[in-house]
Amino acid sequence: MHKWKERNRPTRLERRFEFENYQLTRDFLDRLAKICEEEQQFPDVSFGKTYVNLTLRPENEEDDNCLTDKEHQMALKIDELLPNQG
Repeated sequence: MHKWKERNRPTRLERRFEFENYQLTRDFLDRLAKICEEEQQFPDVSFGKTYVNLTLRPENEEDDNCLTDKEHQMALKIDELLPNQG
């Protein structure tokens, strides 16, 4: 998970994905939506024509100082959407 950055205050995982064109960005977002529905985890998403920024936060807001295996596993699943960039 070398491209994900772990941040504090608030605790989160962040990653930026860059694409050559809008169609590739859109395809990624469509695949991401499917994974999110399957896993019932929904990262914060911002995007433009050729990039997507994702932020994964701890699911339990009461324990927001600690990322769990669930967030790390979700990051790995997202990475698998683009095997060449993982």
